[in-house]
Amino acid sequence: MDTDLPESAILPLIEEHTGSVTAIRRTERGFSSDLTAVVDCAKGPFFVKVMRNRPGGRRESLIRERRINGYLGHISPPLLWDVEAEDWLVLGFELVDGRSADFAPDSTDLALVVDAIGEIGRLYLPQIARDWTETRWDKFASDSSKAELFRGDSLLYTDINPSNFLVVKRRVWAVDWAWPTRGAGFIDPALLVVQLIAAGHTPGSAEKWAERLPAWRGAAPQAIDAFAAANLRMYRASVDRKPDVDWLKAMVGACLAWTEYRGLTPE
Repeated sequence: MDTDLPESAILPLIEEHTGSVTAIRRTERGFSSDLTAVVDCAKGPFFVKVMRNRPGGRRESLIRERRINGYLGHISPPLLWDVEAEDWLVLGFELVDGRSADFAPDSTDLALVVDAIGEIGRLYLPQIARDWTETRWDKFASDSSKAELFRGDSLLYTDINPSNFLVVKRRVWAVDWAWPTRGAGFIDPALLVVQLIAAGHTPGSAEKWAERLPAWRGAAPQAIDAFAAANLRMYRASVDRKPDVDWLKAMVGACLAWTEYRGLTPE
């Protein structure tokens, strides 16, 4: 076997938790990890996320996911074991055999997804997350006073997209908690709005779904405006760096439609 492949490298590290392994099947998801896979084994199966143990944001994201999992209740698959070795980090989760949620306007998944985001909004902010201040949109705000509107004491998921909500019968799991942060509670509903627009909703109908969420209803309109404008600037900057990435261009289109609906004209 090629020992440079994550599958081969992690086998001796995880056997204590898995028992004998019969297969490691790569998944289509997991763009930010070196490996995401289903491990078929004597004690499993398990879903694993694997990262090279090197300094940087990707390593930090896996450590943050490991730390937050125990505070997520029943909204995310539980972390059952983890391994941190010199060269590799491995998280082993309970396997959820579901499909990606459908965000289209006529989808029956929408109410389930909104309920799941509402459940996330009711999670308390644990002590370990108090220093995880959300700052990714700060430099895209028009000034520091607008960036202050993104502050808050809510535990944020921040990775709202169809592939991160797995539907199993009439239940939704929120997976891939790679970057939970502390901030204003309306941010997760706002990210849902953009995703719904990208999936074919009008901005008005997308906001109608967000209105089901208390954090959205309690937010000041100027805070939502500031975030919508900053989000558009952020995606425009991403497209400037990666002009050939179609999904980034689609997000710019969705953000632009939303800001126009709200009467905004961000530079």
